[in-house]
Amino acid sequence: MIDSGTTAWLLISAALVMLMTPGVAFLYGGMSRAKSVLNMMLMSFASIAIVSVLWVLVGHSLAYGGGSGPLTPFVGGFEYVGLSSLIGEVAEGGYPELVDAGFQMMFAVITVALISGAIADRAKFGAWVIFVPLWALLVYFPVAHWVWGGGWVGELTIGGAEVIDFAGGTAVHINAGAAALALTFVLGRRKGFGAESMRPHNLPFVLLGAALLWFGWFGFNAGSAYAADESAALALVNTQVATAAATGAWMLVERLRYGSVTALGFASGAIAGLVAITPAAADVTPLGAIGVGFASGAVCAYAISWKFKFKYDDALDVVGIHMVGGIVGSLMIGFLAAEIAGGTNGLFYGGSVSLLLVQLIAVIGVLLYSLVVTYIIGKLIDLVMGFRIPEHVETNGLDSELHSETAYAFDELDDLEGPELSSPTPPGEEVASR
Repeated sequence: MIDSGTTAWLLISAALVMLMTPGVAFLYGGMSRAKSVLNMMLMSFASIAIVSVLWVLVGHSLAYGGGSGPLTPFVGGFEYVGLSSLIGEVAEGGYPELVDAGFQMMFAVITVALISGAIADRAKFGAWVIFVPLWALLVYFPVAHWVWGGGWVGELTIGGAEVIDFAGGTAVHINAGAAALALTFVLGRRKGFGAESMRPHNLPFVLLGAALLWFGWFGFNAGSAYAADESAALALVNTQVATAAATGAWMLVERLRYGSVTALGFASGAIAGLVAITPAAADVTPLGAIGVGFASGAVCAYAISWKFKFKYDDALDVVGIHMVGGIVGSLMIGFLAAEIAGGTNGLFYGGSVSLLLVQLIAVIGVLLYSLVVTYIIGKLIDLVMGFRIPEHVETNGLDSELHSETAYAFDELDDLEGPELSSPTPPGEEVASR
């Protein structure tokens, strides 16, 4: 029997998660430079188009198919290719299997889109279009199977403790963050990195993107309960308070380090909190969620400056927020997990070190796999067609050079500087002005 309430909740949650990718586009677009904002946003929208089709063709099957033989712990089979076999099928939770496929499709889309922020201002759009399906096939689909589809991460047990990743701390955020780091090695640093200002060109865009992500994240986390139940309620509350705590921690660090609080810092702190609570959303108490949020906000506020110390150009702080935030959230479970609905206690609640150990193994396994395979994919693309744009394109701006359009009509703004709109000439300077 179809449970209409559960089905409706998953449909709404899928729509909320889909909204998150345009949120990423606005966040990244606002953080980039004015001459490349459209290119940055199009990278996210291209991910929606490519990954959605690929998910139907093979993605859902490779992530959630049963598979067979020695590869079962690492990748699924082909029984769901095209999704036709899911039509009319109902899951044990009372929702159509196609709803689950659609919900998880949105996770795949946003995971790929997150990577793009690290390579802003210097990647060929055509190379990105080739990278997206290759990375989804070789990295995201297998890792999703590891964590949620019956793979080795989901089956890992030490001392009775199993890996906890409620909504994607490893499969989404550490995965995307490690991939972003790998691509910074492939593409190198932007022209002028560390020597000239590369400030966000549109902070209202940044705040809008953060707001869309924050809103959509309730579907991302609470929807992962797969029912409109107490677990979803806990995930929703924890998502809100962890994010709020992270913004406070980030602003505190900013105030202590730089003497002022910024809009960019508030938005970045919010994303850090959202990332960190994702794996723990239904396995910590609201007080624990505040702890997770505060820790992630403080740590990530420092982590974004590591790129200057170690000389990797993570343009929009994907590594410092998503990879580091995902690690913080995943490992904090080992300390703050509470025995909720048959779960496992962390160290602070009388549990053993086993939970922390399995979390650490999952973090390291996903991080290393994504880092290495992404680097190989990026290098192959670079060798075959070149991944980085020529220097003159970077100088002139990707929007005009690659897409033959710009986000802002600068030429029309120049035309508006005619006599009728120019400042009046001060008395006594008429002759000089002529």
